[in-house]
Amino acid sequence: MITYIVRRVLSMIPMLLVISFVSFAIIQLPEGDFFTTLQSAQGSSGGGMSNETADLLRMRYGLDEPFMSRYFKWIAGFPRGDFGYSFEWTTDVWSLIDDRVAYTILIGTASIFVMLVLGIPIGIYSATHQHSPGDVVLSALAFLGLSVPGFLLALLWIYLGGIVLGWDVIGFQSREFLDAPMSAAKAWDFFVHLWPPAIILGLASTAQLMRIMRSGMLDAMNQQYVTTARAKGLAENTVINKYVVRSALNPVISVVALEIPKIISSSILIGMVMSVPTTGQLFLRSLLSQDMYVAGTFLMIMSIMLLLSNLIADLILAWLDPRIVYA
Repeated sequence: MITYIVRRVLSMIPMLLVISFVSFAIIQLPEGDFFTTLQSAQGSSGGGMSNETADLLRMRYGLDEPFMSRYFKWIAGFPRGDFGYSFEWTTDVWSLIDDRVAYTILIGTASIFVMLVLGIPIGIYSATHQHSPGDVVLSALAFLGLSVPGFLLALLWIYLGGIVLGWDVIGFQSREFLDAPMSAAKAWDFFVHLWPPAIILGLASTAQLMRIMRSGMLDAMNQQYVTTARAKGLAENTVINKYVVRSALNPVISVVALEIPKIISSSILIGMVMSVPTTGQLFLRSLLSQDMYVAGTFLMIMSIMLLLSNLIADLILAWLDPRIVYA
């Protein structure tokens, strides 16, 4: 197993290099660069930057160099944690995005927890009570969860929580705690504000997870080994929990790994609607302003998270199913 993990981690390096090259190339496909965008923005507001000044700034920040030269300078800093410089915010990229990346990972982890806690038990209940009123109602709710976009749920929560109930539902912290020193009350307020966006992000995936768990359970319940287990006189709960659920979890784990990038991309709209500090708003702004190192770093982080989540999913599958052997 250790050999397999080391081999998978080493195989990620060339894959990440390819992703970094493609990302860096795609980000620069639009004509011009950050200073072209800056000149256009200043011109539309009545100001202006001369072409000579823009060219001097390009020379200062190396934007006049060939594409491959800029690319190699960018990736050369990765081993020491240098992801480039943000032209718009005039600071190092990592110092700009580290808090947002940490919060996005935290909210993504919480949404995955919501997916698992809700999706798996509901899927088990629906499969073991097939065609019952509870199964029909839960299936209808699952289809509703799949069809309603997350930003609409966020708007509904802002209306119900903020207007109807009068709660402070915008942002990651209540106003009175924003500049307050760390305390138990501030930590609890942060915890309370974390769960609404996490639940909203996880609901669509929960609905999909519930349907996959239900279909996996129904398929496993018709297998020969389950019939044999029942014929041996095992209790129904033992048959379901020991054999059926364990078998049905295999596709669920794979789906959860694939849902992680979807959760990250969905956090863009959720972050904008609920004013929480996810990577989405800053990523979108960096794309619009052609702040290429910020945008490229976000794409690299999302790629790393996808690769790591797939590795973790493979390891969990091997633990759940003894038939899976990784050499």
